[in-house]
Amino acid sequence: MHRFFVQPASIANDQVTFPPEISRQMNLVLRLKPGATVTALDGLGNEHTVELREVNSENSTGFVVKSGIVSTEPKTHLTILLCLTQREKFEWILQKCTEIGVSVIVPVISSRSLVQSSRDVESKSERWQRILREAAEQSHRGRVPELKASMKFNESIHLDEISTNMRLIPWEDEKTVGIREALQEGTTSEVTLLIGPEGGFSMDEVSAAQKAGFLPVSLGPRILRMETAAVTAAAIVMYQRGDMDMGSDQTPG
Repeated sequence: MHRFFVQPASIANDQVTFPPEISRQMNLVLRLKPGATVTALDGLGNEHTVELREVNSENSTGFVVKSGIVSTEPKTHLTILLCLTQREKFEWILQKCTEIGVSVIVPVISSRSLVQSSRDVESKSERWQRILREAAEQSHRGRVPELKASMKFNESIHLDEISTNMRLIPWEDEKTVGIREALQEGTTSEVTLLIGPEGGFSMDEVSAAQKAGFLPVSLGPRILRMETAAVTAAAIVMYQRGDMDMGSDQTPG
């Protein structure tokens, strides 16, 4: 069954109105007809089985047959501070982290980031939001990850929203504490990962992150590329917290 995220206001009195972008996809790409059944997600963790009443390229409509809570959202609230890189690589990371279950993604400009201008990020925001939404639909998530505005490194590590999180910075020079060991010692359901650029973090940045409460951790004896490190670290967090177990009692966070 096709799945589509819509604004909560699009669902009222058991009626659903789909916006033009989704309506065009339904009509011209998927060739759906009145009577077909789709799933509408409100982005708040709820899903609605909808029987289509009218299908056109402007505002397709339907009525709710059944509603429920999406059971696939992880218990862990995972934030990733992700240093900017070339467009194709960054977009691949966005997609895969969404599939894994990341809740919040913050584009970060560090001293060695390949992208140094926030204007470059702003021009891509709409495209990135679409990538996140499509990845969330494909992976049967109940929420689309929140994409924050880009920010400088020193601003990102002091975000108020992550002040009480377990904060980890995978770092190739950390030889004592592994990420699995660090996660075993913590019990909080809120975790933040700080993922460096291709050239890694400078020593000044690692020191600043530590002063801000980040714990350097190792991802193993091999040096991972940036995109591999981001996806690997996110998957380890979810696995270690039990969010990859089948049949676990998960509720939207």
